Amino acid sequence: MSGESGETSVAPPPGEVEPGSGVRIVVEYCEPCGFEATYLELASAVKEQYPGIEIESRLGGTGAFEIEINGQLVFSKLENGGFPYEKDLIEAIRRASTGEPLEKITNSRPPCVIL
Repeated sequence: MSGESGETSVAPPPGEVEPGSGVRIVVEYCEPCGFEATYLELASAVKEQYPGIEIESRLGGTGAFEIEINGQLVFSKLENGGFPYEKDLIEAIRRASTGEPLEKITNSRPPCVIL
């Protein structure tokens, strides 16, 4: 090791596939809306569960928080009005990694509202 700090990754044993490898997620979010923190929180939870997953972020339009798995839109804040639950996204990733058909995530937690 070079002594540099940062993320460490433990490779799976030979012959085993790292969980989530082959699955690609793209999250498009509205940065001026303050959604970057939500993206980072979600990305961290996903990486913890599926270290081999590829996650890309893109800046989106006003109010956007859209998630694609392998090119298929699975969640849209513009349609649902809230953010996805981590457990629902983890389940969608599991399905994608096993080759099962993806279904759109329709459950959403409400966005934070300051009164």
